[in-house]
Amino acid sequence: MQQLLKEIPEIMRVNNGLTLLEDEKEETCTENICFRQYRQLAHYFSLLCFLLTIVTLLLTLCLVQTTLVFRAQSTLQETKLRDLTHRLEKLNKSYHLLFSQYPALNQYCPVSNSTTAERKCSLCPAGWTPQGEKCFLFSQDRADWISTQYRCMTLGGAVATVRTEDEQVFLWKKAQSLSQGDSYWLGLRSSGAHGGWQWSDGSKVEKGPQFWEREPDSTADSRELCGRLTPGDNYRRSWFTSRCSNSLRSICERRQASLQ
Repeated sequence: MQQLLKEIPEIMRVNNGLTLLEDEKEETCTENICFRQYRQLAHYFSLLCFLLTIVTLLLTLCLVQTTLVFRAQSTLQETKLRDLTHRLEKLNKSYHLLFSQYPALNQYCPVSNSTTAERKCSLCPAGWTPQGEKCFLFSQDRADWISTQYRCMTLGGAVATVRTEDEQVFLWKKAQSLSQGDSYWLGLRSSGAHGGWQWSDGSKVEKGPQFWEREPDSTADSRELCGRLTPGDNYRRSWFTSRCSNSLRSICERRQASLQ
C-alpha cells in the first residue's frame, strides 16, 4: 500500500508531462497552420502586385503610344495647315492680280462687303437682271430711240429684243413693277414702207413671236416709227408704235458672262 502511494505522484507527473507534450504539439500544429496561411496570403499578395505591375506597364505603353500618335497627327496637321495657308496666300495674290489686270471683272464681281472686301459674283453686271441666257437693264432715263441704242451699245449690249414668250412676260412684269404704265423702248424699228419691222440686230420681227396691241400698218410710211413696251393689263397686247424721236425709258440687253 505504501508502495502504491509512492507511485501515485510519479504517475501524475507522467500524465502532466504527456499533457504538456500534447499541448506543445497542438501549439506547434497551430503555428504550422498559421504559417501556411501566411505563406498563401503572401503568394496572393505577390501575385496581385505582379498583376498590378503588368497593368501599370500596359497602361504606360498605351499612354506612350497615344502620345506618339497624337504628336504625329499634330505634326501632320500643322504641315497641312502651313500648306493650305501658303496656297491661300497665293490664291489671294492671284485674285487681286486678276482684278487689277482685268477691271471689267468688277462689273460681274462687285465688292459686297467693304469691311472684308468680299465680292459677290454674278453672270450679269451689277444692276442688270438675269433672265434665261440674257441680262437686262431697265433705265429710268429718257431718251429717243437712237440715243438709247448708242447708250446700250456703250454698255456692251443693245436695245432689248424679244425672242420668246417667256422673255416677253419677264419684261412686261418687270416694267409693271418699275413704273405705273410708263413705256420703255424695245429694239423694234420699222425698215420703211413694205419693209416690215426688224430688231436692233437686223433680224426680222416676223420670224418670232409678236405682241402688238394693234398690227402696224405695213402700207403707210413708217420709216420714223419704233416699237415700245407699255405694261398694260395684257402682256400679249403690250407693243405699240411710237415716233423714234420721242423720249422714253429704255431696256438694254446683253449676253450673260460665260465661264468657258
